[in-house]
Amino acid sequence: MERDVSSYNTYNYGDALYWDARYVQEASSFDWYQRYSSLRPFVRSFIPTSSRVLMVGCGNSLMSEDMVKDGYEDIMNIDISSVAIELMRTKYAYVPQLKYMQMDVRDMSFFPDESFDSVIDKGTLDSLMCGNDAPLSAARMLGEVSRLIKPGGTYMLVTYGDPKVRMPHLTRPVYNWKTSLYIIRKPGFQRPAGSGCSGKSYMEPIPVTSEGLLPQEYVLEDPDSHFIYVCKKTKEMDAAHVPLMNGVF
Repeated sequence: MERDVSSYNTYNYGDALYWDARYVQEASSFDWYQRYSSLRPFVRSFIPTSSRVLMVGCGNSLMSEDMVKDGYEDIMNIDISSVAIELMRTKYAYVPQLKYMQMDVRDMSFFPDESFDSVIDKGTLDSLMCGNDAPLSAARMLGEVSRLIKPGGTYMLVTYGDPKVRMPHLTRPVYNWKTSLYIIRKPGFQRPAGSGCSGKSYMEPIPVTSEGLLPQEYVLEDPDSHFIYVCKKTKEMDAAHVPLMNGVF
């Protein structure tokens, strides 16, 4: 299995002009892939409410608002689109827990090293993988994300990309990440009649092979599932002794 949204590329999704035009036309709130209600178990499990959180590619999503309602205290939201940022900055001017800045995830040098406890990415890496110079853009973004996360902090990636197309980008030793994989069904998915219940909790990490792939016998219940990679930044002194992925067999 190999599934990556870049195969559907018709626009340069890494271009601010594309997103500015899109947000002018589509100003109403929109959440990519999953809403906070579905992701809440993961967010609450891996990101304490006291964390300083960076939401990359925030767009006009309700995710950050919902997190504040759930007790999160400090969320910096960035997006390449100045149109989206201005809309959101105006909308949430009365919410001190939410801050908004126009910024390209490939260059977040405005922030010092280890500025955040956690980084959340819901579709932003995917958008770069659909743009020009995708591998270089991905490396620049992930390098910046790694730089900004404190040791012990978490990068949570929600993506369409399965392990075959995402693990090669996430498992570079320089990031010092220990990565766990989870799979969540697309909103609205219904099991075929008579299929019964799988009996597995979607909060259980999925075992991957030593190459970072899904086991050959693993079958996705929903072929349009979303993949959640939880990348924990290890302490630099221990990085050489910590495996890059858990659940390896």
